[in-house]
Amino acid sequence: MPAIVTLTTDFGTCDPYVGALKGALLSVVPHLHLLDLSHDVPPQDVLAGAFVLRHAAFEFPPDTVHLAVVDPGVGGSRRALAVDAGGCRWVAPDNGLLSCALAFPDARAFEITHPELRRESLSATFHGRDLFAPAAARLAAGFPVENVGPRVDDALFLTATRPTVQGTCLVGSIIHADRFGNLISSISGSDLASFGDPARLRVVAADVTVHGIVRPYEEVGVGEPAALIGSGNLLELALREGSAAERFSLQRGDRIAVERS
Repeated sequence: MPAIVTLTTDFGTCDPYVGALKGALLSVVPHLHLLDLSHDVPPQDVLAGAFVLRHAAFEFPPDTVHLAVVDPGVGGSRRALAVDAGGCRWVAPDNGLLSCALAFPDARAFEITHPELRRESLSATFHGRDLFAPAAARLAAGFPVENVGPRVDDALFLTATRPTVQGTCLVGSIIHADRFGNLISSISGSDLASFGDPARLRVVAADVTVHGIVRPYEEVGVGEPAALIGSGNLLELALREGSAAERFSLQRGDRIAVERS
């Protein structure tokens, strides 16, 4: 079976950049199996790109290489990373985009410096094509991740993806509003596991308070708010058959907390 490389970018599909990225991959290893996760990450939005990876990348088989390019610092001092975590390899700029991979206890990160993992001529504005794509292709073809360059022990991790305990509350933030208007938080089902009976918890965001965490949407009436653990194992605020984002005027970055009743 051909090696799998997934692609996540903020390039969109109107310009030639995605095509150039795929061409660069296939020029190095012609028989790669390329699969798009998303090219509609908002421009320069690293947190949105990290969210896409967290929700989609783990559905792929072991040894998949995940190439992600959302790179506001292209041409600057930020490092290029290859990460070995979760049975897969990950290639991206060191800007927090790989927070989901770096969260693994056994994650190993390396700076990509090996001369065989880049084009001879490196554009100042398109490292996706000239650096990240060749590195991802070579990793997919079996290049040892530990040989890409020096070990990195201080890779950037997005604090917005990690909730904190504050007194008797578990506090996180809204990190995504999906197209249905569901407000997805940084608090996971695992974070809540030791917090008590879900039915007795209270979820608070701004002036919105929801009592109890339900399982399916149908446990509340049409038009009523609900707190539940979504398919990505993250706590979300939803409005049955409506948009919680519109109803509550909440947005990404807003505080959300879980309290014991």
